[in-house]
Amino acid sequence: MPRRKVGLWYRLAAALTRPPLMMVFRRDWRGRHHIPDTGGFIVVMNHNSYLDPVAYGHFQYSTGRVPRFLAKSSLFTDGLVGAMLRRTGQIPVPRGTKDVAVALKAAVDAVNNGEGVVFYPEGTLTRDPDLWPMAGRTGAARVALRTRCPVVPVAQWGAHRVLPPYRKKPRLFPRTPHQVLAGPPLDLSRFYGRAITPALLAEVTEVIMNAITDLLAELRGEPAPTAAHRAGAKRPMPAGSNQG
Repeated sequence: MPRRKVGLWYRLAAALTRPPLMMVFRRDWRGRHHIPDTGGFIVVMNHNSYLDPVAYGHFQYSTGRVPRFLAKSSLFTDGLVGAMLRRTGQIPVPRGTKDVAVALKAAVDAVNNGEGVVFYPEGTLTRDPDLWPMAGRTGAARVALRTRCPVVPVAQWGAHRVLPPYRKKPRLFPRTPHQVLAGPPLDLSRFYGRAITPALLAEVTEVIMNAITDLLAELRGEPAPTAAHRAGAKRPMPAGSNQG
């Protein structure tokens, strides 16, 4: 299946965001060859800064495969940002409603049409005090099982130094390394053909989150915690966002 054309609006978005990203970040990107050249696929990755979509988007855009992100629906009505999200084909996700199923169907359709869809399986910025990935939600697993597409785990580290979690004022200097490590597509074939139950979704999600966490441990050069933080736990204080 051919690649989706980049399109005028994606080129415009890239032209607007690439220069400031190059000024703020020093790129340390590895594993671009794991992003499929053609056909639909999913990227699953960790989330520790509001800058993550723009910073990671730069990485995937550089491979020639434009990313389609799932983003909270309220952003799609927010002036220029909302216009760019709509025009570049991003996928709105209503929070806390049954309409989430509509977003997952849109993700399935995008993958089946040969596009690359980016999931943050945690569903929100991490609340882990040391910025490790939390336990994941099952949306990415559902799409992976329905489409049987390549699922590429990715870890990123560095955007949080410019814009720490739950803060809105960036720290633009000094120039910050932005690390991205994409791993090989996960082998989920052992899960295919089974009834899609909550237990199966939890098992696939655990495989996905373990892969992301292992890649992040490699980037950070330190062992990951043995148990994932849960989203319902208390959010860390701002001082916890100063992880190096």
